[in-house]
Amino acid sequence: MTSELEKIDLIRARLNVGYKEAKEALEAAGGDVVQALINLEEKSKNTGGRFQAKGQEVFEQIKELVSKGQEYKIKVKQGERTVFEVPASVGALGLLGVLASSEIALIGALGTATAMAKKYTLEFERRSEPDVKTPEI
Repeated sequence: MTSELEKIDLIRARLNVGYKEAKEALEAAGGDVVQALINLEEKSKNTGGRFQAKGQEVFEQIKELVSKGQEYKIKVKQGERTVFEVPASVGALGLLGVLASSEIALIGALGTATAMAKKYTLEFERRSEPDVKTPEI
């Protein structure tokens, strides 16, 4: 007769799950290893589908932001002189880079401090509307 630990080990080996998850699945299936495997497999498929749907939703939101970002420009100005100008969507990609990398975040912080010291301003411009100025950085 197979012990409970051997059944749990079998479930873990087949589906690459932890002891707790394998034990809970075995208990839920009334000690039936095959039923526990089926239940865990179904649970895994449902979770994968949810992740895929969520990933698609995030991708659609990013596409929408990029298309909206094409309507706007970000201008870095010193006084009336435009120093740097980029589409807002490029700025958003820069922000994602800052969130993904501590090195880029450090460079961004240093750049912000320098901009503040030199009295730079940010200006957001919509192509179809007049400039909307933001306070100094």
